[in-house]
Amino acid sequence: MQSPFPIPTFALECKTFAKDSFGASFTHPFVLALAKGTLDPKVFRFYQIQDAKYLESFSDACAILSTKVTDPDDKLWLIDAARMALVVEGQLHIGYGKTLGYDANTIANTEPTPNNWAYQNHMVATALKGSVLEGFCAIAPCPWLYIELGQHLLQEMGSIPQDHPYASWLNMYSDPGFNEYMTHLLARVQKYADLADETSKARAKMVFQQSCNYEWMFWEQAWTNQNWPSR
Repeated sequence: MQSPFPIPTFALECKTFAKDSFGASFTHPFVLALAKGTLDPKVFRFYQIQDAKYLESFSDACAILSTKVTDPDDKLWLIDAARMALVVEGQLHIGYGKTLGYDANTIANTEPTPNNWAYQNHMVATALKGSVLEGFCAIAPCPWLYIELGQHLLQEMGSIPQDHPYASWLNMYSDPGFNEYMTHLLARVQKYADLADETSKARAKMVFQQSCNYEWMFWEQAWTNQNWPSR
């Protein structure tokens, strides 16, 4: 599938470096069942609640990064990205919460799975302790993979039936309106890569790959109903 948004040089290097990790999500049984509409609603509910918890830390990572950049445009973009993670995608959770029986209190009282905790800590720790480039590379795989995956599934399906049980999810992540978001995000990845030395860029590629691995692990934790060993 040809990318619906421009991919600058370093972002392409990151994706190529992590190609197996990035591509693994496209064939995960959770994703395939979601696309077919056969995914158990209980599994999707589990995933949605965990996703809401994850987005809180994605927002935190963006907010932390906004304090480390000096360019006002970059700062504003990161602040908007932090807000968007909670508001725009939060609407999807509200909608499914009404049909699947969960609300803000349910989300607040749910403990993240081990995989979810690990992913959240990876993003926030990288934003805090890593370079700005590493911080951007930690958050980039989530929107990049979801947008590319959503548009790939739409292409495979041809159209999304209105009565599809996960039509709202499919419609959101196949929306070409997200292409502009990715254009701005990857342009900033390139901007900070241009300022970095080879050692820093190598670390950033590793960070990117780790986030891609966590994306696969996120589908997996929902598919297997992951919990902590003592429970």
